[in-house]
Amino acid sequence: MTLTSQDFVRLRWSLLLLAVLTLLGAGAVFAVLRASAQETIINKQALAQRKDIESRLARANEEETEIRQKIGRYQFMAERGYLGQEHRLEWVERIAQIRGARRLIDIQYELSPQKPVESAVLPGGNVAGGHEFMASTMKLQMQLLHEEDLLGFLNDLTGSVQAFLHVRGCSVERLPKTGAERGTTAQLKADCTIDWITMREKK
Repeated sequence: MTLTSQDFVRLRWSLLLLAVLTLLGAGAVFAVLRASAQETIINKQALAQRKDIESRLARANEEETEIRQKIGRYQFMAERGYLGQEHRLEWVERIAQIRGARRLIDIQYELSPQKPVESAVLPGGNVAGGHEFMASTMKLQMQLLHEEDLLGFLNDLTGSVQAFLHVRGCSVERLPKTGAERGTTAQLKADCTIDWITMREKK
């Protein structure tokens, strides 16, 4: 089929309409693509803001938990009378009282100077607000008739002194047998390391 100039004249309005519609369609597609890109950017920004808020909230919760733990430690120490200066004289007297009450054979000990509590004992640090946890390490040696002597001694001591006792470890070994009657002489020897922990105002 051959188109003449008259045919083009008759089709010109249709062709013009087609061109206009094509331009409008292209414009609409461009607008949709641009809006989609902007929406993607907005979503990414919103997600980034949400993650930032969630991260801040998580840090705030962690800080709140840490503060509550330190407050709990402080309240526990206050209730047990662990605040302030050490009461070494009372500790010595209490050890002597327990030894007499339980009829323990022999107790030897040495208390080291006070120092900040090690991180292995308090992973969160030895500082709580305006206070700090301090420890005096005791090297303890006892001669025992049986293991219950040691357990009873530590139990009595823990519940009756103004300090938190952290037993790092105890080793118990059997002593060589002697000719003495069993029940009148030591059968075991115990070596213990104990931290006497108190709390004082931070200097």
